[in-house]
Amino acid sequence: MMKNKILALYLGFLPLLATAQNPIIQTKYTADPAPMVHNDTLFLYVGCDEKDAPSNAYLMREYRLYTTTDMVNWTDCGAPLKTSDFKWSAGDASAAQCIERDGKFYWYISSQNRFSPGSSIGVAVADTPYGPFGDALGQALVTNDMTTAAKHSWDDLDPTVFIDSNKQAYLYWGNGACYQAKLNKDMISLDGSITALDIKDQTAFVGRFTEAPWVYKRNNLYYMIYAAEFPESIHYSTARTAEGPWKARGVVMPLEKGSNTNHPGIIDFKGNSYFFYHNDALPGGHSYCRSVCVEQFTYNPDGTIPQMHMTNEGIKKGTGTLNPYKRTEAETIAWAQGVTSATDKEKGVYITAIHNTDYIKVRDVNFGQKGASQFTASASSRYHGGEIELRIDSPEGEVIGTLNIPYTGEWDNWEQHSTHVKPVKGVHDLYLIFKGKTPHELFNFDYWMFSEKSSN
Repeated sequence: MMKNKILALYLGFLPLLATAQNPIIQTKYTADPAPMVHNDTLFLYVGCDEKDAPSNAYLMREYRLYTTTDMVNWTDCGAPLKTSDFKWSAGDASAAQCIERDGKFYWYISSQNRFSPGSSIGVAVADTPYGPFGDALGQALVTNDMTTAAKHSWDDLDPTVFIDSNKQAYLYWGNGACYQAKLNKDMISLDGSITALDIKDQTAFVGRFTEAPWVYKRNNLYYMIYAAEFPESIHYSTARTAEGPWKARGVVMPLEKGSNTNHPGIIDFKGNSYFFYHNDALPGGHSYCRSVCVEQFTYNPDGTIPQMHMTNEGIKKGTGTLNPYKRTEAETIAWAQGVTSATDKEKGVYITAIHNTDYIKVRDVNFGQKGASQFTASASSRYHGGEIELRIDSPEGEVIGTLNIPYTGEWDNWEQHSTHVKPVKGVHDLYLIFKGKTPHELFNFDYWMFSEKSSN
């Protein structure tokens, strides 16, 4: 019954699929995007709204990581951090941000505290951006008794962290208040007192500051993007120093669609500027089942940010192409219908809940000048299996091959199977369309790759 309901929602969503790139993740409900660039990869850390969250309350228990090198295909890297990793957490995940310093990665999170009233800020640390992350302190970095600018107990939410060009690190956060503090070089202790900014100062803040600050520096100008009012729109201020004074600028994104909240993240990647946010656009979505989106933009000549609007199209042009001749994880997706991801300790992340007519789209696949000759995939099936139909450029595009996935015995009995394909050349969008006659789940899907046609 639930599957039929979801399918009906997707059928209503079908007119958007030809050009849709937003929301950028369709296999989970995601929120509070925090992008970070490391080497040639964009790491997107997000909160994860549980699919069965009630219509009037948040249900978040983990943080997930998605990566991209081309801004159109996103790889699900699982949940490298959960609220259960913090013994002091009461179990609710709020917004978070990760940053690198001296070869270590620090992930600042917010959650309700089991041992002291109200919300708290904590920090986890890892040796790689993929984790595993662990609680760096064994206790919260900021507790509610340390902040008094707001009368309510949940003002310690939504941390953003920023390292200035002089190596001084700053932490900003707040709900109904905006706090800032310096961090010591160890990134897990405060350097001095906490300052509460005057959010009622209309020269500093446009509209009523609500939550979700995001701070960064560009061309010697400091930016603070934040959620204002409620339901929330996204506004911003600028300053000449990391500590202000802040100057009110304008609206980055007005209130649109149905989510009561929004959460900004801005970053430059491969010569382009990107604005991340969330809404409720996925089928079944609402204010407590949200979805992360992204828009590309260009700063005005004076450094101001143009006002943006939510789009279904999202990123029109990627920053690279995908090489199909090396192993590609099944959870590397530009767009997906019907499926979700799961995690196994041995296999890592894989795609599951696959039924007839579900599919995965991968954008800008570069088959080169020789073309492909064979397709290989790793899958498992506890029931009757199914097929992966390979089409190019659209769900109704040319079929270049069909791979049979047989019954393998159990879900953890993974097998690799191959099939010959037409020698497609050049750059195409690839659709992996799943077919099967059974009402059961067809198979689980781990990875795929093509073999290049021989020169002979």
